[in-house]
Amino acid sequence: MNAIILSAVWGIIMMFSGIVTKSKTAIRNTAIIGLALLLIGNYADMMGYHLVTMEVHKMLYFDTFGLLGNSIAFASTLLLVLLSGRDMEKVGHNLAEYFALIFFVLCGISLVTTFNSLLMLFLGIEIISIPLYILTGSDKKNLKSNEAALKYFLMGSFSTGLMLLGIAFLYGASPMGSFAVDELWTAKPQVSPLMLSGILLLLISMSFKVSAAPFHFWTPDVYDGAPTVFTSFMATIVKVSIFVGFIRLFDEGFGQGAAQWQIFVAIITAATLFIGNITAVFQQSVKRMLAYSSIAQAGFMLLGLLSLTGIAKQGIILYAAAYSLATIGIFAILLRMKDYTFEGFNGLAKRQPLLAATCTIFLLSLAGIPLTGGFFAKYYMLMSVVSTGKFMWLAIFAVLCAAVSAYYYFRVIQAMYFKDGEGGTEVEPSAGFKGLLVLLAALILVLGVFPQTLLHQLTEMIYTW
Repeated sequence: MNAIILSAVWGIIMMFSGIVTKSKTAIRNTAIIGLALLLIGNYADMMGYHLVTMEVHKMLYFDTFGLLGNSIAFASTLLLVLLSGRDMEKVGHNLAEYFALIFFVLCGISLVTTFNSLLMLFLGIEIISIPLYILTGSDKKNLKSNEAALKYFLMGSFSTGLMLLGIAFLYGASPMGSFAVDELWTAKPQVSPLMLSGILLLLISMSFKVSAAPFHFWTPDVYDGAPTVFTSFMATIVKVSIFVGFIRLFDEGFGQGAAQWQIFVAIITAATLFIGNITAVFQQSVKRMLAYSSIAQAGFMLLGLLSLTGIAKQGIILYAAAYSLATIGIFAILLRMKDYTFEGFNGLAKRQPLLAATCTIFLLSLAGIPLTGGFFAKYYMLMSVVSTGKFMWLAIFAVLCAAVSAYYYFRVIQAMYFKDGEGGTEVEPSAGFKGLLVLLAALILVLGVFPQTLLHQLTEMIYTW
């Protein structure tokens, strides 16, 4: 509850900060303070200290899984702002409003990770989506940004309609006539067509939100057209947070009848892995390649939804941290490049050896190479499927797709270290920027060597409210 209240209040503060001061440094520092307070408030929630104690009437459920997902989202946003906050100033003159929208998105994320009612899930998804439509089109002079915002809005509205229809079906099929997630499933051996239709509609809607195939068509154009700093936010913090809610919904709502819907999730997972990796191979823009890469990464995270085991929950938390840190780091470097194509990275190791070294660690983590956080993240996802004794073919297929992903990630590494060219950064990166990149790379290596530093939170802090 602390995170929901603080993020909403700080979003309002950021709105008015643009009236009080025109100093972009002051606005940015205010946002950083707010994000730090969000982290502290969320940790206090995990420890049992609440700003407000109120009766939530079973609509929210605060457990370690959801609160830890919040912590990763807030910490990743803080690192994003520290690394790329100045780049938001280049998008337009409404810096305070951009930060306000980000805080409102974080409020929606706090609802999605802790909901216990389909109504709260819907509200959380909409509070996330509406500010993102605005951020996508915030570069008003760029036609690609305007087109991306319109496409995102239209397709997002359509998926919201499917979600509402699915919620209505589930309410009608619920034996208790309730929106509460833990009261949706019926104990009858045969699932009614109405309930199965509701489950599939929610599956499609949530798959759209996390850009899973074949509901991914908006992703490359939206990620490519949106300002890069906001693409980084959408592709990491928003995606992994919705995955936490995705797993919560199917685990607590429909976990008892997994056999009824698992085959549909398996098909979506296989399609996402295949389409994301194969299309990424043929991209010439690193930014667009990362868009398709995010689709492929969503395929791996869907393995956790398929299995719904304790290993899957641990894996999704580790995946959220490792994937967010690596992708935020790569986008931060990309923001400073003169050219977003692979040729733009030619010879970067000679001109900026530190940037090239950290970028290599980020790419290796996304590829799932040992000693990086991405390796254990993928390992936990695969183990979660193997432990169920089902869908072994999908685990093998995921490994083959991971091998394909190594090709396009190593293309960037090859360009940086083994090709000559005029590629380089627009301006000399500051010492603080380089220090933060080293911090991100170090965190990824720590997660790769000692993943339990993060995962022990799920087993030792069994707090619910």
